[in-house]
Amino acid sequence: MNWLTMTDLVHILSDQREELERIKLTEQVSRLEENFLNLKSNVAQVVIGVRRSGKSTICQKTILSSGLPFGYVNFDDERLDGMTAKDFDKILKALYRINGDFNILYLDEAQDIKGWHLFVNRMLRSGMKVVLTGSNANLLSSDLVTYLTGRYNEISLYPFSFYEYCVSKSVDTLSQSTKKQALRLKALDEYMVSGGLPEVVLNNEGKDYVMSLLNAIITKDIKNRHNIRYIETLQEIANCLLDKYCQEVSFNNIAKEFALNSVHTAKKYVSYLEEAFLIRFIHKYSFKSNERSSGLKAYTVDLAFATNRKDVLTTENIGWRLENIVLIELLRRINRQYQSVFYMKKNNQFEVDFVVCEKNKAIELIQVTHHIEEADTKLYKREVGGLVKGAAMSKCHNLKLIVMEGERTTIHEGGETIQVMSASDWLCNQERYK
Repeated sequence: MNWLTMTDLVHILSDQREELERIKLTEQVSRLEENFLNLKSNVAQVVIGVRRSGKSTICQKTILSSGLPFGYVNFDDERLDGMTAKDFDKILKALYRINGDFNILYLDEAQDIKGWHLFVNRMLRSGMKVVLTGSNANLLSSDLVTYLTGRYNEISLYPFSFYEYCVSKSVDTLSQSTKKQALRLKALDEYMVSGGLPEVVLNNEGKDYVMSLLNAIITKDIKNRHNIRYIETLQEIANCLLDKYCQEVSFNNIAKEFALNSVHTAKKYVSYLEEAFLIRFIHKYSFKSNERSSGLKAYTVDLAFATNRKDVLTTENIGWRLENIVLIELLRRINRQYQSVFYMKKNNQFEVDFVVCEKNKAIELIQVTHHIEEADTKLYKREVGGLVKGAAMSKCHNLKLIVMEGERTTIHEGGETIQVMSASDWLCNQERYK
């Protein structure tokens, strides 16, 4: 960035500031994660998530609403290409010239600047309050642990939840009247197809937008960071996993299908898709480490990626779509410091969609299905019987059955009590795990 003069830099950062301040706060959908940003904290506030999930928006809204003076840099700007760690002081000087004195520094998408952590640590030592966003999980997990040594508060942001989708569409989330319940179900039907990417929900962006976003994730968040040589192969693997969401992953099959050199290469490519938040994985519930590590199920971070792609071959299975939505909602609600989500499967005997664990103890078992039939049917035995067997295996008796269509009730089976909830009610309940 040596070619940029101070005048050039002031011009660029002034443009960015003006663009940020044009945001109309009253038009922004409130996100729960806004409450987790602490502008008074002495540790960096780090918001991570897939591209275009709203990370910048919640940071901008929180900072602008505070009324406090701040400096702002968006590194996802082609005019700043070529920047290195040596240029941070130059940027800081430009920010002071534009804004005067400030003690909040907001760095948007700083992950690709080598040495970013040295600058952030220096700012924190000086008493500056730092807010960071990023779209690369590897950077903002392992790298942060290494370089900021506990001096950060990590906030994961996913695309709009169903509750936020309803709020954005003015759909009632509480009323139990026949009409309001039916309108919520209609909204859920739409959400299961379109997903919750903010631009899709608010501006009706379609397939071209989703395809360009997917391409940016693969080329900018993965290829540039990892110097991927065979980018077409990575794209094909991504499409394969997005087509087969809610299913178990076989690295052996991936290596064979895409003619990779080894299973190790397959694992590496898949891990890049997870790092960029495109794919979310859960492990098999087992006290055997080899079963946990080898048993993986893949989910898409948002159903827009499963629906709105070129030549998409994804299933229209409503049960799987609902299962994907429930998994992402669980990841929102758990406390990631000591809680995790697994799936349970015992050979071909039974399966439980989700096991929520706190440390080493199962605290809730959840089954997801489109509807539940009468006892003695195959569906009933699979869903209800799976929960009963899962309770015996895990010693957990907090059992829940989430259904697309059905009333709130309880089922008593095999000495267990199972709470049945409609998906729309469960998704609109914003209670998080303690």
